[in-house]
Amino acid sequence: MAPTITSEMIHSKEHLSLTNKLRKPVVEKLFRDRINNSLEQLKSLLGPEILNHQSDSKMEKAGILAMTVCFLRRQKQYQSVSSSSC
Repeated sequence: MAPTITSEMIHSKEHLSLTNKLRKPVVEKLFRDRINNSLEQLKSLLGPEILNHQSDSKMEKAGILAMTVCFLRRQKQYQSVSSSSC
């Protein structure tokens, strides 16, 4: 025998759907806040690197990430040169 769908089941699905719709913006905001916080931390860790490239306008997130990648590549090259000279 096929299971029957009761009005209670429909109400429960509607409630879950509404709950998810209300919760999604909150979860997305938390996600964006985490990303923005991490980007601010990267900016502070780069310090002088940011000051050399930053104009008076607000720095774009992609720019912060690109500078971080360049910085890390230079650090990696420096470490490999230092270790091979010992």
